[in-house]
Amino acid sequence: MPTLEDLKGYAERATGLRRPGKRKATDFAQARKPQTVRFKDDGLIPNHPRWSLVIYRRAVNLDERYDPAAEIEDLFEANGWGDTWRNGIYDYVHYHSQIHEVLGIARGKGRVRFGGKKGRIFTLKAGDFAILPAGTGHQCLGADDDFLVIGAYPPTGTYDECKTVEDRPRALKTIPKVPVPRKDPVYGTGGPLSKIWRKVK
Repeated sequence: MPTLEDLKGYAERATGLRRPGKRKATDFAQARKPQTVRFKDDGLIPNHPRWSLVIYRRAVNLDERYDPAAEIEDLFEANGWGDTWRNGIYDYVHYHSQIHEVLGIARGKGRVRFGGKKGRIFTLKAGDFAILPAGTGHQCLGADDDFLVIGAYPPTGTYDECKTVEDRPRALKTIPKVPVPRKDPVYGTGGPLSKIWRKVK
């Protein structure tokens, strides 16, 4: 059943109201130094064998003229990341074994643990982005009532959700095969992501 945020998103797409559009959305990205963290396989959550979680803090100017959710959606779509959704982050540990994911915070703040139970906790706030290579465990530990996340995926890969030890054998085979995205979801062509992920062998 669609949520209120989903209905709002449908209405904004139909009317164009409070949306900057893909062309203008890229103007709101602000250059930030990426924070990177690598996680080891913890026995349940594989994480990625080579690539790190990438976090950009306050990487977008959330302009008051636009819905922050729509602004982030348009930014992701301008950079070729699609299948956007509006929601929170699940409160149980899970990962995707066949696709990378980006999480953009539109409102509020939340405490999110990446890397599985032995991973690391980050507080993510409006304007922050986390780019998760396939296999990266993630779980929301607590959040403001208005915490709103926009998620998206690169054009190559298939969405799946893994959370049990039975998912591991297949995941260990598929995770390393997911290719580096052609564009950074926040900064597009020439953004830091491809350099960060390519330089690690």
